[in-house]
Amino acid sequence: MQVSPVLAAQGTYPFVRIEQAKREAAEAGVEILDFGQGDPREPTDPLIRQALVDALEERVGYPKAEGLPELRAAIARWCAHRFGIEIDPDSEVIPTYGSKEAIFSFAQCMVDPDSPRDTVVVTEPGYPVPGRGAAFAGARVQTLPLLDSNGFLPDLEAVEDWDRVALFWVNYPNNPTGAVAPIHFFERLAELARTHDFLLCSDEAYTELWFTEPPSSALQVSDRTNVVAFQTLSKRSSMTGYRSGFIAASPQVISALRTFRPSTGAAPQEFVQKASIVAWSDEAHVARTREAYRRKRDILLDILGRKNWRVAASEATMYLWVEVPHGESSEACAERLLRHSVVVAPGSYLGEAGEGYVRIALVPTIDECRRAAAILEDVL
Repeated sequence: MQVSPVLAAQGTYPFVRIEQAKREAAEAGVEILDFGQGDPREPTDPLIRQALVDALEERVGYPKAEGLPELRAAIARWCAHRFGIEIDPDSEVIPTYGSKEAIFSFAQCMVDPDSPRDTVVVTEPGYPVPGRGAAFAGARVQTLPLLDSNGFLPDLEAVEDWDRVALFWVNYPNNPTGAVAPIHFFERLAELARTHDFLLCSDEAYTELWFTEPPSSALQVSDRTNVVAFQTLSKRSSMTGYRSGFIAASPQVISALRTFRPSTGAAPQEFVQKASIVAWSDEAHVARTREAYRRKRDILLDILGRKNWRVAASEATMYLWVEVPHGESSEACAERLLRHSVVVAPGSYLGEAGEGYVRIALVPTIDECRRAAAILEDVL
């Protein structure tokens, strides 16, 4: 049977490999404390759950791609409150089925692989979806490493040819490093986007999970003409299974998406959209979520610090980006910890530049974090 050559060329998705390792360990009788995948396990706020129940009618039709006007309005209000910017709810925002599908499919909508502007720039280690989506769209993919020596920001001087760039993907706060990007970085990249007529695509799934200062958004640049921001309720509101997010961009980009997205059928169900209105309109549950991650982070930072394991960046997100001992690979380190029940993600699974680190996702319970700390006390 013939399959797409792009699909055939893809390696196993990183978290599938982690799931396979977990299953094998569990079958061997190993207790599993899972810090591997960034799937929040904090309870979704009761107000959000109730809003979904209240919106579930006897019959539910197909959702429209442009989303409910009241959801777009709630998103615009949130952007004004959180980032101090004005977004037109009718022309500058569109709801999405979470952010993953929107990120994956964006190149199909906005890249012509047969044109001189055929390149999508992505960073690694990182979320593999932008690069995989670009490859399926027929684009040329250039990868820039995120290095500790540069604060885990991409080296913009390493771009081969700015005039070939169609999309430039960034993700801050960053998965997996937890690094944040200063506003002057976004300003510089937005200026390059205007000069060379590409789109700065900013995956901002983690902007609400921070520990000291609220991170900046690419939407806060002085001229956001060529900026496209992708947001989601998955992390901020512990709503991964709800699949609800949005894209904010110029009217030209949103118009193209309104034409494209009905073909994909990827809009949240209307009862999810109504629950999302409640989620975007409330900050109290987000503050509680941040505090829960802070407590778990403190437990792990304490044991890692006492054992002289260096935590790099990790200023925001739900992740700790931890340097492995000298001479040990990231995969070997993860395998060693798994034998002692602690599941982490090898940095190499997230890209070549991730070698030398493991990622710890702070998703287990407080009690599980304490249990893991007790294990690490003996193992590290």
